[in-house]
Amino acid sequence: MRYSSVFRYLLYVVLATYCTSCSEPLPPTDLTKSALIPHPVRVTATQESFVLTPSTAPIHLLASAKDWVGTAGYLAETLLTHTGISLSVENGPRSPGYGGVYFDQRPLDSLDLGEEGYVLQIAPQRIIIQAEQEAGAFRAVQTLRQLLPVVPTDTVLTDWIIPTGTIIDYPKYAYRGAMLDVSRHFFDVAQVKHYLDLLALYKINHLHLHLADDQGWRMEIKSWPRLTTHGGSTAVGGGEGGFYTQADYQEIVQYAASRFITIVPEIDMPGHTNAALSSYAVLNCDGVAPDLYTGTKVGFSTLCTRKDTVYAFVDDVVREISALTPGPYFHLGGDESHVTPLADYVPFIERAQAIINKYGKQMMGWEEVTNAQLSAGSVVQYWREAENMQRGLRQGAQVLLSPAQYAYLDMQYDSTTELGLHWAAYVEVDSAYLWTPEALVPGRSESQILGIESPLWTETITNLDELEYLAFPRVIGHAELGWSPTEGRNWDDYRRRLGAQGPLLRQLGVNFYASSLVEWGE
Repeated sequence: MRYSSVFRYLLYVVLATYCTSCSEPLPPTDLTKSALIPHPVRVTATQESFVLTPSTAPIHLLASAKDWVGTAGYLAETLLTHTGISLSVENGPRSPGYGGVYFDQRPLDSLDLGEEGYVLQIAPQRIIIQAEQEAGAFRAVQTLRQLLPVVPTDTVLTDWIIPTGTIIDYPKYAYRGAMLDVSRHFFDVAQVKHYLDLLALYKINHLHLHLADDQGWRMEIKSWPRLTTHGGSTAVGGGEGGFYTQADYQEIVQYAASRFITIVPEIDMPGHTNAALSSYAVLNCDGVAPDLYTGTKVGFSTLCTRKDTVYAFVDDVVREISALTPGPYFHLGGDESHVTPLADYVPFIERAQAIINKYGKQMMGWEEVTNAQLSAGSVVQYWREAENMQRGLRQGAQVLLSPAQYAYLDMQYDSTTELGLHWAAYVEVDSAYLWTPEALVPGRSESQILGIESPLWTETITNLDELEYLAFPRVIGHAELGWSPTEGRNWDDYRRRLGAQGPLLRQLGVNFYASSLVEWGE
């Protein structure tokens, strides 16, 4: 049974004031000084403390939020891992004196918080998380998680002090993404899940998987089995390949959904297709399958875009992957197809786009796809040439910003770092943060910017430690650019907050790049 709005309001008033005078006074704390990333929209401090202890009351789902058991369970698991404190999750109404953590689904239209917005109220006796959708409650949990103290592993705390106040928060852009290239080097299900967990901590909500390229085809297609058994058998440098069965892919999709992250699958075409061409001779214009490729050159391969068989192939691939992907997007690549004549490239993109639309998905493509006529709802991913992006915007497409000189996570930090490349730039931690997405789209409505994405190409990395080193901490800065308001953003404040993330990253075992530009906390 739902509470009436009047009763609920009175409940919150009582909850916020109940018994605060009965407990021993604690040292004052200041919520506005917390090192939260992304920085919230609005923070108000009340200079008191909530103390989490083994005797803290259970996590509580009000009647309105009774279906949010996944997020409540995630909070309980996080608290247990971080603090060793085990809190149960309960449903149903409680007396006004009941403490702990409350989840409440309620309309917050006057604040215009949207699907991912939330209000986090921290009082000395209890914490209340309010959101319109469970995704917002999950983002609030990530904020709460960052407010927990980080202590050395050999230190035992019974009291975990959290500063009190109110946080009102919601994202700037709907799409805040990371891309992982699993084609050059393969990353298995467990490794992708680990990356998803780290991305979720900073409120990133999309993971774009680059599933096929010249060096490897990583997604099982039942109607074309040699794509994985042959095309997925190797990687850059000739190392062991790998692929996801459809059950593996579904496991990734479901795990991402539990973190409110949408999976965006990419099958790059008509170029970057040597693994497919080697698997099936019929996809080649001369009917001869090339050898598998383990180098790093780009732009030398193409599907035979004038063959009907190729479009049957594209249809099968899109159909099978779309059926496993609940998210709205299918990425067809379309970049660096240097050996595909433009007269063949344009009709291919348009036919492939129509196939994607047929299966209920919006087409995403790298900026070169703007040479073709884009359908309504298509998204252009900008990475290098501004004119390509502008051509897409003139067609009414939205743009996803991944400028290589700022957002490519495979760029070296500087000339001394061994991993990564530097064809676009050296991208230190400050360079990754000090750019403004909307400034890249002058004269256009900000609504035409879908968001930003941080691509990680894997020519030079082979394992999870190397992935973390290139992604962190730069992807954290990108997460803030996608979430937080532009106004008031500055490097000195961000650098302070980023440094304070160091202990948490170490606690999580993240092999991050400890830039000398940042004073990392112990």
